[in-house]
Order: sequence, then structure tokens, then C-alpha cells
Amino acid sequence: MRLVDSHCHLDAPAFDGDRGAVLARARAAGVAAMVVPAITAAGWPGLRQACAADPALHPAYGLHPMFLAEHRPQHLDALRTWVEREAPCAIGECGLDFFVEGLDASTQRHYFHAQLQLAREAGLPVIVHARRATEEVIQALRRTGGLRGVVHSFSGSPEQARQLWDMGFLIGLGGPLTYPRANRLRTLAATMPLEFLLLETDAPDQPDAAIRGQRNEPARLPGIAATIAGLRGQAVEEIAARTTDNARRLFNLPLA
Repeated sequence: MRLVDSHCHLDAPAFDGDRGAVLARARAAGVAAMVVPAITAAGWPGLRQACAADPALHPAYGLHPMFLAEHRPQHLDALRTWVEREAPCAIGECGLDFFVEGLDASTQRHYFHAQLQLAREAGLPVIVHARRATEEVIQALRRTGGLRGVVHSFSGSPEQARQLWDMGFLIGLGGPLTYPRANRLRTLAATMPLEFLLLETDAPDQPDAAIRGQRNEPARLPGIAATIAGLRGQAVEEIAARTTDNARRLFNLPLA
């Protein structure tokens, strides 16, 4: 099998001590490519350096809604420059988060809408964070128009998932669906059209049930694929092949 981790933060400080070993374990597990989204402008240079060191890592640049305190209006202009110069595989991680207290909704919307406009102008997919904000995210995507991308770590309703598919957006699923009580996610994974599914770890966050409370890493991706295969009654090789092809097409990944 060859898998693509469509969302992991390999540039995070949690991997500074053993990033090479983490990547080696990912390769041994069959993870052929990893998309690494940014969270703040200050992290873009380090993200670029981490991805330049391994051809399996593909950077995306953006401004994450949970880090408003670190964002500045001029970072949007800087993002445009980075995108034009670096030719990333996507814009992101961007979006809305109405779960964390103290994050001003108006400011979140400002940064999110600006990044959607940039993605449309650049012809790049967007990697979207939507936590307790799925409905508003869908409305923003629809208003902007001309977009493609993925809502990562999807936590919305089946109807919201269908609305995203109707716009051509994909759904990213990962560790949370491995928990037996995650009934809604597991039902979605079992029934959704495979052409709209991406696999992710969100490492170092969102560990699967087998490593609850521990640091997550891309080598855990086969377990997620196996869980989905079991829920669907399909071969894990089919899940791997279809989701890898989905990621290759969305992010224009150079996979043979």
C-alpha cells in the first residue's frame, strides 16, 4: 500500500528531536507523501526548511484561526508573496473555530475570507479548519465560489458533508473515528462516497484510540485506513488506493 497523510504538522516542535526517525517510520508504514499545513507566518520559514529536507513532505501556507494573537494584517500580503514564490500545494491551514473561547469571530472571518480569495486567485486548493463552524464555513466557500479543497478533521453532520461534496470539497478523517463511541464519524466513514475521502493524522495531535494521550505521527495512518476498511467491508488496499489518488489529484502531488 501507498498512503498519503493529507494533514500533519511535521514542522512542529514536538518532532524536533526525532523528525528523521518519524519520517523513516512513515515510509516503512507505506506513507508515500505528507501534506504539511502552516499555522502562523512566523512558522513559514521553518516549515519550508522541514519540507525541503524530504521530498515526501509538501508544504501549504496559511494562517490558522486558533492563532489570532500571532497574526497581523500585513501577514496576508506576506502570504500572497510566499504563495507566488514558493508554489505550495495548498493554502492553509485556514478556517473558523467557534469552540475555543476568546477567539474573536469577526477577526477570524477577516483572515479566513482573505485566504479563500487568495486560493481562488492562485488556483490552489484550501485546507480548512472548521470546529463548531461547519455551517458558516460552507456558506463562505459557497459565496467565494471557484474553490476546491478539503475540510480536515471533519466533525459536521451528514447533510453538511453532502453540501461539501456537492461543491467538490473532500472530507479529511483521522484518529477520532477510531474511537468506538464516535458513532457519527464512523457512520460517515462507512457510507460516504470514496471519491471525497482523504486520510489524515493531524500529527502530533489527534492520536488514534490505540495511542490515546500520546504523540501522534504519520506512521499511524495505516491503522486509520484499516479502521475505515473494516467499517465499509472493503479491502484496506482499496481504501489506500482510492484515498491516495484523491490526494494526488487535489494537491497535484508528484506520485507515480
